[in-house]
Amino acid sequence: MKWSGRFVGYTIQSLRRDLVAGLIVGVVAIPLAMSFAIASGVKPQYGIYTTIVAGFLISLFGGSKFQIGGPTGAFVPILLGIVLQFGYENLLIAGMIAGVILILMGIFKLGILIQFIPRPVTIGFTSGIAVIIFSGQIANFLGLQHIKSHEYFLSNMKEIGTHLSTWNVYSALTAVICLAVLLFLPKILPKLPASLAGLIVSSVIASIFFSEKIATIGSTYGMIPDTLPKFSMPHLSLDIIIQLLPAAFVIAMLGGIESLLSAVVADGMTGSRHHSNRELIGQGIANVVTPFFGGIPATGAIARTATNIRSGAASPISGMIHGLVVLSVLVLLAPFASTIPLSSMAPILMVVAWNMSERKEFVHVLKTKSSDSIILVITFLLTVLTNLTTAVEIGLALAIIIFVIRMRDILTVTKVLPDPSMKNEKVKPYMVNEKHDCPQISIYTIEGPLFFGAADMFQKSIMDTTSSHVRVLLLRFGKVPFMDATGEANLARIVHHVKNSGGTVLFSAMQSQPRAIMRKTGLDIRIGTEHFFDHTGEAISFALGKLNDNKCLGCSHFAFRECTALSSSKDGSKVITYIDKSRSVDL
Repeated sequence: MKWSGRFVGYTIQSLRRDLVAGLIVGVVAIPLAMSFAIASGVKPQYGIYTTIVAGFLISLFGGSKFQIGGPTGAFVPILLGIVLQFGYENLLIAGMIAGVILILMGIFKLGILIQFIPRPVTIGFTSGIAVIIFSGQIANFLGLQHIKSHEYFLSNMKEIGTHLSTWNVYSALTAVICLAVLLFLPKILPKLPASLAGLIVSSVIASIFFSEKIATIGSTYGMIPDTLPKFSMPHLSLDIIIQLLPAAFVIAMLGGIESLLSAVVADGMTGSRHHSNRELIGQGIANVVTPFFGGIPATGAIARTATNIRSGAASPISGMIHGLVVLSVLVLLAPFASTIPLSSMAPILMVVAWNMSERKEFVHVLKTKSSDSIILVITFLLTVLTNLTTAVEIGLALAIIIFVIRMRDILTVTKVLPDPSMKNEKVKPYMVNEKHDCPQISIYTIEGPLFFGAADMFQKSIMDTTSSHVRVLLLRFGKVPFMDATGEANLARIVHHVKNSGGTVLFSAMQSQPRAIMRKTGLDIRIGTEHFFDHTGEAISFALGKLNDNKCLGCSHFAFRECTALSSSKDGSKVITYIDKSRSVDL
């Protein structure tokens, strides 16, 4: 998708739609920007700066026509952890590094990799983030005093419990008023931005009836400046970059996941199609530039993007206008924003946390009572009790291990023989038993991917059930869609063992990918290209020609229809001429 392609057919009417949508979503974004900044442990104006700069750049350079970018709840735990451990200045550096990672992911077309993160992992850490955000606002909701923020959930809960006696009835009343507006206004006037209305109503009531009895943005963080900060370069050093790299990587991964998920939601609402790699580059550019203006990491915001679409947005210009609207409000109304009570902002974040908790999906996965449930619960608990970095790493590791185990269990190795009662004498496992199993020809059906997790099991199954003096080993590979280097190495060991014992290895119906691997390693040459067949029946006919006739004399297994003549013939070689070369055993 070319950049200009997003503006094909753009008209004056489209501009009007973008102006309206940009204005609405800009108004919606202001309280969220300040709330997310406060929850992340930084001053509220930094959230506004992020919305202005990152919001404009994400719309300008991103890969979605309708994406609205800015600070989001998903970042709160990781950003708060960085601020508490490294400070605000280093948070800016972590955001810049994350931006570079996102740009590189987009350049190298790694946007598709985000799709491979298992759903239980994303639900687990999203629900965990929701719990952290919700619990983190209890202190502001109740107006607790002398509260210190800690990096870990249990420490914060202990801090709240210790200071419950310091609660402020006026703060709680203000919070309840805001919460009531948030819950009931959408049912009465759904087109009005409930978060902004709740903020205004509760702030006005508080300023009239109990002014100076509750904590405000101004009393806690100082007055909000009415201008953007001057361009400044964070102090960079190799040691700091190395130290912040793990956190920056998580910011990049989380930002990539949320932005692409938001873009997919936008596609579903509009019928458009986003460009995932360009979206990552746009997100990266925004996160590299925003810290120079004091902004924190940003990503695509699903709720604001949906609001943008519902408000009639026609192009990315609505997102740019949204950033300019927030800038205008900052310049004109900054002194008024400083008087907003902190308890007015707490319910906004609590409702955001509730909406992002994915509680229905969480319960749905739990009901499966499967390994996915285990991954979900562990990721959730680690997100809440430790940190997002640990949760994502362990969640992904568990998902990979369980996936490998599942894929290993899918691979089956079954010894088979033809069933003469069936058309084309299809080979079946039930035909093999102690009294009916050819001593010289072993036929196996392999089903499933032959990769590192299953390669040893494959080799052991063949070696343990195949006679050391087998004349022919026939492997039916028609249902092996994939083979990796480990699978090829174990297969090569089987081939080497059989050939050293004087036997021959045959293959039938091999798919293109495994055969290509064997060509690259030269294994097919060592086997002999004449030992590969399109049909199992052809391979069986060839195998019968490799029999030791003397061993067939007196044999009572009668594994093949030719065995009756071979077993009773004094000169087995003459019987070979009667073998049917036209066998065609189906897969």
